[in-house]
Amino acid sequence: MLRYILPLSLFIALIIFLGIGLTRDPRLVPSPLIGKPVPEFALPRLQSADMEFNVNDLKGQVSLLNVWASWCASCRIEHPLLVEVARENILPIYGLNYKDTREDALAWLERFGNPYTASAFDEHGRVAIDLGVYGAPETYIIDRNGIIAYKHIGPISNKDWETKLQPLILSLQEQDS
Repeated sequence: MLRYILPLSLFIALIIFLGIGLTRDPRLVPSPLIGKPVPEFALPRLQSADMEFNVNDLKGQVSLLNVWASWCASCRIEHPLLVEVARENILPIYGLNYKDTREDALAWLERFGNPYTASAFDEHGRVAIDLGVYGAPETYIIDRNGIIAYKHIGPISNKDWETKLQPLILSLQEQDS
């Protein structure tokens, strides 16, 4: 009897776990870095290879760090929203150009517009690994002390901006006053 009950019990448990997993939103991957400082890094700037972009550039005011690449189709979906947010001057938007070539990235920004105050050039993806990036695009909201307050996986939609990111940004900015 035990010979049949044990495999049946394991099968039922497996079905329950798979069922629970299928009901979860894959974009809601918790980040262990929420509430922690942005990992230390120093990279060349995309537009000026002789200038450095480092974690200190993200401190002093609430900022948005967007991981993007010219080869990323989803980055193209969210890019017009980032350009609009940059025009509204709500906060500085920084880019982390991920596993790209400098020439392709610069041409992409020239073609679609550049919402970034500055972009770091992470050619080999080493800083992205430290940030826990799964793939582009990913977006981080960083408070004025360089603490990661939020991580968004995937392209930012207007709804995401209006219901999640912008309210959090405004709340963090009010705390700064």
